[in-house]
Amino acid sequence: MQQLQETVTKVLDQIRPTLQRDGGDVEFVGIDPDQVVKVRLTGTCQGCPMSRITLKEGIEKFVKSELPTIRAVEAVE
Repeated sequence: MQQLQETVTKVLDQIRPTLQRDGGDVEFVGIDPDQVVKVRLTGTCQGCPMSRITLKEGIEKFVKSELPTIRAVEAVE
């Protein structure tokens, strides 16, 4: 599980510059036993009306393309 967490963090690091260009960021929180990645959106992403689209169509799609065993990516407060 530790290795998967490190791999997810590296994948999120690839997305991070795109989010940071718009003043936002993503923080890895953890992975639950069902292979659901938990993240926290920060900066301008936090509370943005488009954050759900960013999460599902950007972050989740990319993470799942890089790591097919991941079932979903969800935001936590």
